Amino acid sequence: MSRPGSLSQTPNPALGPGEVPDDSAFLDRLADRLAGLPGVEAVSLGGSRAQGTNRPDSDWDLSIYYRGTFDPQDLRDVGWPGEVAEVGAWGGGVFNGGAWVHVEGRPVDIHYRDLNSVEHELAEARQGRFRTERLMFHLAGIPSYIVVGELAINQVLRGDLPQPSYPEALRENAPKVWWSLAELTFGYAADGHAAQGRLAQCAATLTVAMSYAAHAVLSARGEWTTNEKTLLSRAGLSGLDDILTDFTPANLPDACEAARALADSARSAG
Repeated sequence: MSRPGSLSQTPNPALGPGEVPDDSAFLDRLADRLAGLPGVEAVSLGGSRAQGTNRPDSDWDLSIYYRGTFDPQDLRDVGWPGEVAEVGAWGGGVFNGGAWVHVEGRPVDIHYRDLNSVEHELAEARQGRFRTERLMFHLAGIPSYIVVGELAINQVLRGDLPQPSYPEALRENAPKVWWSLAELTFGYAADGHAAQGRLAQCAATLTVAMSYAAHAVLSARGEWTTNEKTLLSRAGLSGLDDILTDFTPANLPDACEAARALADSARSAG
């Protein structure tokens, strides 16, 4: 989960005047410090930096994997400025907490990952099973297999972690679940909001429905999703932006039909 806002920048104590940051050396120092926390068995790099799509100002997203218990106070005691949440503070599900801190002047997001939970979700995904959980900033919520996708996509920096391929059973079942959610939500946007001219609620409901549809398209392809930032564009559904551009109370029913047609087109193409 990305930080809701940036902390004020702090100077990098590892650099002298005019020196350019060394990303590799920084990451080594950061991984070593996190791996040394009590109970931590592995550390991985995620987000845009793991996939090579980062900007120079992108955050550093890391996950720490522990078995059974982890005490956030050990992370606070490192002394990095920022916020360190308790385990379970971010919903209490698979995405069970973390920290937003600055390390050597750089913004770093740290996610807690319970290995017992992760291994359970991996086994569930291999059987085609998952559930959705609410998580702040995620319109469609998150699938419980998000932590499995992290194993597949992230770069392991310390320790040993499995790197699973996309399970065929999940690829078969997940689209059915997501399309069912999408269809029901498209229907409610039209019948529950568009018919009454509720502009904001209709737009919001259509966006949620399209997010479900995007999850359906990507799971049918066997593509992992670890956040919603590029969800619609990856699924070929960013045309929703154009539909919502001329959104007015008078054309809500037509907009709902157009949004549903866009989703149906992506479904057929997939």
